Amino acid sequence: MSTHTDRPVILAAIGNSRIRLGIWSGGEVKDAVSLEHADFDGSLAGLGDAAADAALAVIASVHRAAEDEVAARIKSKHPAVEIVRIGSDLPIPLVHNLDDASTLGRDRALNAIAAYSRAEQACAVIDIGTAVTVDFVDGEGTFQGGLIAPGVRMMLAALHDHTNALPKLDPVEPDPARGPYGRDTAHAMQLGVRTAIAGLVRTGIERFADDYDAWPQVIATGGDAGLLEPEGIIEHFVPDLQLLGIGLCVDKAAAAAQADDDADG
Repeated sequence: MSTHTDRPVILAAIGNSRIRLGIWSGGEVKDAVSLEHADFDGSLAGLGDAAADAALAVIASVHRAAEDEVAARIKSKHPAVEIVRIGSDLPIPLVHNLDDASTLGRDRALNAIAAYSRAEQACAVIDIGTAVTVDFVDGEGTFQGGLIAPGVRMMLAALHDHTNALPKLDPVEPDPARGPYGRDTAHAMQLGVRTAIAGLVRTGIERFADDYDAWPQVIATGGDAGLLEPEGIIEHFVPDLQLLGIGLCVDKAAAAAQADDDADG
């Protein structure tokens, strides 16, 4: 991988449903946008003028087919940009205590790196999107593992698909004025999936804290993380946590390359 730390770097985090794009410059994520997979044609105009000066586009993905397609689309629109893939071209410098790190999703690893860089202490890392992940990084920055469960849309879809009478619903925020009791079936389903996720997150954090013997800082990201706001669980919401993790990997690789050059010189 070439290193161009004096120029902006394009960041792309490809999830199961959406693509999050941003610019890495000066140790910060800037001009971030979110798109459906089908809506991204490879154009980076939405990232502002800095995208035109970028020499690198660094991609992290949990969806291999979409990763190949996004890379091809960017290259078709911007042939001078070098495409770098997290995990194959660029390592993820995560210290872990897992039995099998080969199964760890890149999104979880990058979120953990970014969260610890912000907290500089033990932290619980919550990501609520297509799936819900609740992970723990200890006070030394070691990733200990965590929990994975269905997200809001997946839970609602499962209720419809595996029953005879429950309706097909899109997620909506229940009206707080209606209270904590589901006043009809749809209301009960919307309340149920949100309560399930809030309970998962709270119980997971409590068990992490019991095992670690200290309460971690709680950092959340993901498109549906706002549903936890009324629960008072989240201390910090960082919408571009994964992009921040990608940027930190870029900087660490650049620093290592510079150190090698200095040693050779």
